[in-house]
Amino acid sequence: MVDIHETPAVPPFDPQGDERLGFFIAGGLLILLGWGIGVGANVLLHALAPSGGFAVLGVYIGPTWGEYAWASAILGALAGAMGVVLLALGRSSPRGPIVLPGGEY
Repeated sequence: MVDIHETPAVPPFDPQGDERLGFFIAGGLLILLGWGIGVGANVLLHALAPSGGFAVLGVYIGPTWGEYAWASAILGALAGAMGVVLLALGRSSPRGPIVLPGGEY
């Protein structure tokens, strides 16, 4: 005789996938977007701006840094740092097979 209350209705699903893949993708994207665009493009645009400035898609970019430029650079630096942390977590996690969600393994 089987006690119905002790057996799950659906067997537990263990995908046994490689969680490191998500860490690597997320970390790389955060580094690219944060340090590449948030900091790198920001510094480059302000360095190349003439003394009168110019507009890109309605946003004025001058040779001096305003509040938006500082906020963008700080958020970009923090995003890149979080990307480095995610890459470190990915390297320290145990390796597993790469499995697509819902796929047979």
